[in-house]
Parts: sequence; structure tokens; C-alpha cells
Amino acid sequence: MDIASGLLHGFAVALQPANVLWCFVGVLLGTIVGIMPGLGPPATIAMLLPLTAHMDPAGAMIMLAGIYYGAKYGGSTTSILLNVPGESASVVTCIDGYQLARKGRAGAALGIAAIASFIAGTFGVVALMLVAPPLARLALAFSSPEYFGLMALGLAMVVLLAGRSLVKALLAMLVGLWIAGIGTDPFSTTSRFTFGRMELLSGIDFVVVAIGVFALGEVLANMEAREEPQALPVPKGLRNLLPTVQDLRDCRFAFVNGSVIGFLIGVLPGAGSTIASFISYGVEKAFSRRREAFGTGVIEGVAAPEGANNSETGGALVPLLTLGIPGSGTTAILLAALVLWGFKPGPLFISENPQLFWGLVASMYIGNVLLLILNLPLVPLFAQVLRAPAYVLYPAIIGLSIVGVYSVSGSVFDLGLLAAFGLLGYVMRKLDYPSAPLILGLVLGGAMERALRQSLMMSEGSLTILVSRPLAAAMLSCALLILLVPLFARLNAWRLQAMEEEK
Repeated sequence: MDIASGLLHGFAVALQPANVLWCFVGVLLGTIVGIMPGLGPPATIAMLLPLTAHMDPAGAMIMLAGIYYGAKYGGSTTSILLNVPGESASVVTCIDGYQLARKGRAGAALGIAAIASFIAGTFGVVALMLVAPPLARLALAFSSPEYFGLMALGLAMVVLLAGRSLVKALLAMLVGLWIAGIGTDPFSTTSRFTFGRMELLSGIDFVVVAIGVFALGEVLANMEAREEPQALPVPKGLRNLLPTVQDLRDCRFAFVNGSVIGFLIGVLPGAGSTIASFISYGVEKAFSRRREAFGTGVIEGVAAPEGANNSETGGALVPLLTLGIPGSGTTAILLAALVLWGFKPGPLFISENPQLFWGLVASMYIGNVLLLILNLPLVPLFAQVLRAPAYVLYPAIIGLSIVGVYSVSGSVFDLGLLAAFGLLGYVMRKLDYPSAPLILGLVLGGAMERALRQSLMMSEGSLTILVSRPLAAAMLSCALLILLVPLFARLNAWRLQAMEEEK
């Protein structure tokens, strides 16, 4: 079956009334899940999995996939309005999205997030349909050294997120790497940095750190202000709450950047949408004419990570469906669902199950349109959240944070950690330390350690394996250049300044 006939067959499946309904239910649930920090698509899909046992597999897969990519849309809402990342990949959206909201441009930020998500999500589906087999073969070429190089490249991007101080950014990143090392050693099973606490043996959950540092840290910093913060102006009318033509022009490269990088990172099992968002944001900042303004409320700083976040979904389905390799917790549950229904994902999955594969692809086109229709009209409602007075807004953020953390583990100890990381976020703001590098170090730390140690096991302890393999060497070289270029630029600036002073 060729692509054109396969897609037509897929729309015949996806446009059945029952499947359209399941698609709507999935994207609606996904949007709600994305807005609620701590819940996340994996937990939601896992809870609904038993209910799908007696459903038609095509309808069930359409609904579960809708939750998966629908959550990517919803995650931007609280990131922009409240500086609370709904999921890990939405952390990058907080950087510029929340600053735009504080400038009274919450509607534009929400609108550009929805538009970028639609464009990149559609691109991801098209790419999934057209280039799944060759990209799957490329992903097979990646082993532990290549993954270590990819993680190093992601960490090097922290320089582009660093703001004014490279040293502070690197220190924050090292703290994140240390937090990632807390728990049980994955190879020797010995405990590390647990201080005798049984609760720390499984490590510290990302949700606790992200919500504490971003949400509670921001609340504490704002509560310190003696003056009552005024309600942010929210213009009336849908037209005034959407991005301007100039905003769309400014985001042209961001749309392309986020779509391509998100999909390519998604194809690599284990990389994930968080890495895609950070790298896309870093690339956007590196090539921007106003890179100094990033972090203060730049519209491209929302479009790039949100696009990468959504395009990654299409890429993540490539290794799942063509190789049977899940790249994340969510795709692992989707793999379990396929096995539960009696399917075997792998090289023969598309040819043996064209109705399910092409029905899923077609439903993702429909789902992205539904999400755009759902999200854009709700922009005025979402933007009104910022008009709430501080005595209502701040307790609401704290309550949402506590519920989000407690819903993950049901542990009171995690609530204590939430308070500790809230204080850490407050101190970092007072001392002008960036939060994003810490979160990136936490996200990549565990995967980077596993890749490095597996590489050393492959080479019997020799580090040359990291530079003897072309792909790994290329990515490590890029990471080194990213770290060195700002240093040379600063040295050159100092040299020119000294020459001016001599004159």
C-alpha cells in the first residue's frame, strides 16, 4: 500500500463517528492533563489502559495517542500564566512565556503556543508518514557513545540559556547533575547521597524540583515585594488576544526550527521532548538578532520550544511502531497497550496492520485541528487568570503545586522536598542564578551517566570510544565549540575595550 492510498484508508478509519469521538475525548483529556502539573500523560494513559481492553483497538489507540499529544498543548497554559510547568517539556516555555504574560501579552503567548503546536504537530505527523523507515534505521545506528554525545550537546546548550553569567549557569547545571545522582546507583545498586533516608533511595522526582524551583520560588520572590502587585492588563476581544502579524513574522524560523529539531530528537529513543525543547530554544537564541532579549519575554522563545515539544510526538512514534522500541514512559505504556491488544510493533507492523497505523496517522491530523479549535477560543478565558489579585493567585499556585506533587507519589516527604526546592528557587532568584540549567542538568543527568558508563563497559574503560565513533565525536565537538565560542567572544570584547581605553 503506497502513502496516498494508505492515508486515504486512514481517513476512512479515523473519520468514523466513534473514532472522531474518541479522538476528541483524548485531546480534551490531554489538554486537561497538561494543565495539571504532576499528573502527566503516562499516569493518565496507565489509569485508562484497563478500560481499553474491550474497545476497538483503532479507537483506543486514537484516544490514548490524543492524550499523549494533547498534553503537549495544555502544558503551555500554566507555564505561561503561572510559571508552573505542567510537564517537564514545558519548563523551557516558562522562561519567556511567563515574562510575556507579566508584560500583558499573555494572550499573544498562549496564541503563538497553540499555533506553533499545530504547525509542528502537523509537521511531525507528515514526517512520521513519509520518512519513518529511513529515520528508524538511523536511530538504530545510535549506541551509548552517541547518546552520551547527544546529552553533552544538550548540556552545552545551557550556555545559550545562561543569561549574563556563564559561571553561574554552569554551577546551576552542576547542582542539577548532583540532584540527578541522588538515589540508588543503577549499576552497583549502592545508595548515593541519601543521608540515611529511605525515601531518597528512588531519587528525587523531577516534578518536585521543577514545581519547587519555578512555581514556589516565583511566589516567594513576588511575596517579598512590599507593594501589592497590580492586575496585569488583559485586552478584551479575541483579535487583541492573538499574536500580531509581526509576531508571526518573528516566529517564522522558530516554527521551522521547532518542527525539525523536535521530530529528529523524537526519533531517537530515550531523548524525549524535554531535550528537544531545550535544544530548539538554544538554537533559536543562537541565531536570533536579539539574543540578549531572550529570557525577558521574546515571542520566539515560546514558539520554538512549544513547536519542538509537539513535533517530538510524531518522531517518538517512529521507533515505537517500526522497531518496537519505546523512547519514553508514555510510549512504553502505548507499547504495552498494543501488546495487550495482540499486536507486535516492529518492521512488519505497518504492512500487517495498515488499518491501525494509517488510522492513527490520519487521526493525528484531525486531533491537531481539534486542539487548535479548542485552544484558540479559550485564550481570553486563560488570560483572565492573570487578573486575579495576589491574595487569590498566590495561594492558588501553592495549592496547585502541592496537589500536583502529592498526586505523583502520595508522600508527605515529597512535600517537604517541595518546600526546600521552593527556598532554593527563591535564593537563586535573589542571587541571579538561572533556573533552567539546573532543571536541564537534572533531566539529563541520569541518562548521561548511564550512557557514559555503558560506553566505558563497551570499551573496557577507554574514553577513546567517545571520539573514535564519528557521530559521537561530531556531537561532542559541537558541544565543545558551543562552550568555547562565548569565551572567545568575551575575550575579544575585553581586548577591544582595552584598546579603546589605551587611546
